[in-house]
Amino acid sequence: MIEVNDVNKTFYLGDSAVHALDNVNLRIEQGDYLSVMGPSGSGKSTLLNMLGLLDRPDTGSYWLNGVNTMSLDENERARLRREQIGFVFQSYHLIPRLTARENIELPLVLSGVAARQRHAEVGAILDKLGLAERAHHLPNQLSGGERQRVAIGRSIVMKPSVLLADEPTGNLDTRAGREVTDILEELNQGGITLLVVTHDSAMGDRAKRHIRMVDGAITSAHRAQPGDGYPASA
Repeated sequence: MIEVNDVNKTFYLGDSAVHALDNVNLRIEQGDYLSVMGPSGSGKSTLLNMLGLLDRPDTGSYWLNGVNTMSLDENERARLRREQIGFVFQSYHLIPRLTARENIELPLVLSGVAARQRHAEVGAILDKLGLAERAHHLPNQLSGGERQRVAIGRSIVMKPSVLLADEPTGNLDTRAGREVTDILEELNQGGITLLVVTHDSAMGDRAKRHIRMVDGAITSAHRAQPGDGYPASA
């Protein structure tokens, strides 16, 4: 489903070259659940941006659901990203003047989905995420956990096959972080491919596959066994 081969990405800070991705190889099957961990500057977010088609590698190849993304122009990349990839960020990135319902609905509006269909689909997501009673609240009227649930709703409203989460519990307390983690894992159990970048070892250990990065390279990758942290039913 996702295949990354010999990918490299270098940034330049003045005269210094920073190898953000160093000969990265990775294969992710449909419905997989991965955590990516490592110190700051290890390349985790660069890898996430590359998988999310927000950035291009300098060399190598990236295939998504049989599509060679390296051959796509920017419009084609944007379309593929919109149709197949959802994002969840640490800082939510909600639009302050839009309600919870309107924030979730926005991708459907931008895609030209009819109002009646939008209403039904967003209503189902609000119910699923326990936000029905908060649907008409603005982001500044919601708790951090509720805001992140709105962000998750927005990320899945287009029914993506891949969900990329960058420190999704980083701004949350323990209880809210656990609730968000449970929601993400429920989505994964429903078939969505989940990749989480996190510094939180408790969250990272719950994934089915654990990847560690250092200096832009994958230094270890292993698959967990039931009982190692993630639900056996996943």
